[in-house]
Amino acid sequence: MHSLKLKTSASFLLLTLFLSAPGYAGEPDKSALKKAGIAAEHIQRLEQVFQGYVDDRQMAGSVIMLSRRGQVVYQKAFGMQDREAGIPMQVDTIFRIASQTKALVSLGAMILQEEGRLLLSDPVGKYIPEFMQTTVAEPRNGGGYKIVQARRPITIHDLMTHTSGVSYGRGTAADLWARAGIQDWYFADRQEPIADTVRRMAALPFDAQPGERWIYGYSIDILGVVIEKASGQSLDALLRERIFNPLGMKDTYFYLPQDKANRLAAVYTPLEKVLARAPAAGMDGQGAYVDGPRKSFSGGAGLLSTAPDYMRFLQMMLNNGELDGKRIISRKSVELMTVDHLITSEFQPGNGFGLGFAVTKNPGARGVVGTVGEYGWGGAYHSTYWADPKEQLAVVYFTQLRPDTPLKDHDTLRALVYGALND
Repeated sequence: MHSLKLKTSASFLLLTLFLSAPGYAGEPDKSALKKAGIAAEHIQRLEQVFQGYVDDRQMAGSVIMLSRRGQVVYQKAFGMQDREAGIPMQVDTIFRIASQTKALVSLGAMILQEEGRLLLSDPVGKYIPEFMQTTVAEPRNGGGYKIVQARRPITIHDLMTHTSGVSYGRGTAADLWARAGIQDWYFADRQEPIADTVRRMAALPFDAQPGERWIYGYSIDILGVVIEKASGQSLDALLRERIFNPLGMKDTYFYLPQDKANRLAAVYTPLEKVLARAPAAGMDGQGAYVDGPRKSFSGGAGLLSTAPDYMRFLQMMLNNGELDGKRIISRKSVELMTVDHLITSEFQPGNGFGLGFAVTKNPGARGVVGTVGEYGWGGAYHSTYWADPKEQLAVVYFTQLRPDTPLKDHDTLRALVYGALND
């Protein structure tokens, strides 16, 4: 059994290295697909569809990567990384992954729990004193709101399950959040370190009582600061030391080194019958990931990465915490991260939420093909991923569209990938 695991890890590493070579976008390896139980003719349909999105100018380009049974079996780049500069998309193109950052930061917190540096049951105020007593804005009948004391302290578990009550600053007391200059998920252009921004958040009223309901917002940005306080390292340093370097995620950063700037995909804005290059700056633009102040390490949405890098993270999770002989986290921590923690509620039909991902409970509730127990998430630039333990399958799909598009490419990708599984 141990020998088989080593062979699987070695195969995954060798094939990843081969497919990650700059410029690789070759024909599907039919023998590898057949061995993995994937029909090559269905992959050819996938290629026709996603090349069609490029040809129809619905997106500039994308990268799709599939792993099954411990091996990368398909990876291809479509279209252009930068249309105006004439740079084709490459499989090692670097993308803004936005909220796909959350799973990696959640993994960092689980590593610290295994080392006894924190517990998920700890109050956030143990690490950020300003959070020991927080407030909630409650709507008044007839308009306006009142501010009340939180009934209990927010815990790390609340942060990781998005039940802290913290939104992206556009809820009931949006006026106060706007006045504080803290709204939306984009931090790359801030001169203020994330810890200072998070401390200022603590003085603002949140949108629900701790544990009351699922609300998407700054929870994982706050978690990133907890990690810094518990570890004594910057979030950037801890993720690099404990996750990126051991996994060989060599192209994953909060801010891109200048010598890799030419590999960063351009962001495009989908307009009616037109695909326009997004502006240079801001949340809906190219962002300050190369030339910005490099001061704010956003645990909720700040990372850049490649499809091969992110796949290595997913394969480690599917391998119960280990890849290429390096254990990142225990099997039991992986189990805890990938089960539903909402228990009595759903944040969307058919889905619960684990520690960093949505967890599928009933694919039929949304009418989207999938598997009970799969987990995944996406990012604000229209990227997505999922891992399916039952099918031993992981999928990474990266593109750069902002604001989002009504294009149903995510659901289409699911239908094409699952339709290709023949055993």
